Amino acid sequence: MKKYIINVNGKSYEVEVDEVKGGSVQSVAPVAPAPAPKAAPAPVAPAPAPAAPAPKVAPAGTGGSVTAPMPGNIWKVLVKPGDSVKRGDVLIILEAMKMENEIFAAADGVVASVEVKEGDAVGSGDLLVTFE
Repeated sequence: MKKYIINVNGKSYEVEVDEVKGGSVQSVAPVAPAPAPKAAPAPVAPAPAPAAPAPKVAPAGTGGSVTAPMPGNIWKVLVKPGDSVKRGDVLIILEAMKMENEIFAAADGVVASVEVKEGDAVGSGDLLVTFE
């Protein structure tokens, strides 16, 4: 039987090994206890995404318009020219950063035109809806 000192991760262990001729090698458990594994650090929750800024709008009854608050894709258009809308009605759903963002009417009014269609890509400030 031979004794060896083996270093594992900076710790020394004394082991004994029997030599077998013409057969398999047999080993004996280490004399020193193995170190306990280190616990993985607790996962940290990602910070919530900042809320989308409110779209730039003019009052709907004054010939105003609504523009895109951020770049994204038009997911759904919920109004058409001639529709009457009230303050707070959802006009368009804009997908940006894998989130659906509702674009609201700022005041009561009538939709004059819808400048985008579903699937369109828009940039920040692009015109979406105009009012009479």
